Amino acid sequence: MHMTGPEIPPHRDLIVWEWIWKSAISSLCGSIASTLLMYFKARAGILPSFQPSENFQQAAGYLIGHDVHPDLLWLISYLNGSTAVGLVFGYLYRYLPGSNGATKGAAFGLCGWLAMNLLAFPLVGLGLFATAIGLGPWPSAFSLAMLSTYSVAMGLVYGMLERSGKKSG
Repeated sequence: MHMTGPEIPPHRDLIVWEWIWKSAISSLCGSIASTLLMYFKARAGILPSFQPSENFQQAAGYLIGHDVHPDLLWLISYLNGSTAVGLVFGYLYRYLPGSNGATKGAAFGLCGWLAMNLLAFPLVGLGLFATAIGLGPWPSAFSLAMLSTYSVAMGLVYGMLERSGKKSG
């Protein structure tokens, strides 16, 4: 006798596929928006001594026992922003507060900003809200701008994809 598990309805595969591609496209757009903001930061000379990626690079090197090439960390960060974070956002989209993608993205970004400032920054030696580097509230404020740029762009695109899917579906 051959036993099988419960049969998965065919429409479930379609729902999972839609969640994956909407998450991937929207988070890639968020990553591009964030990259453009970071490019502007560098070109405009805004907070030149606030380089959290260097702190994360040093922490990663310490954890694995040798230096990590900055391009590898950039790639990991970009892929994380374009995949894992996007999938989490796509999964949580319907539960986030707000009536549109931008407000849902802003809520998600605020949660990410709090996590970064309360957990990630202290773990890499920047202190709570990056106060250990002596630049006042500006690094924390810029990290809010950075995460808001990413998450609102991601939310806008995800919201548009959701609406277009409902119109055609």
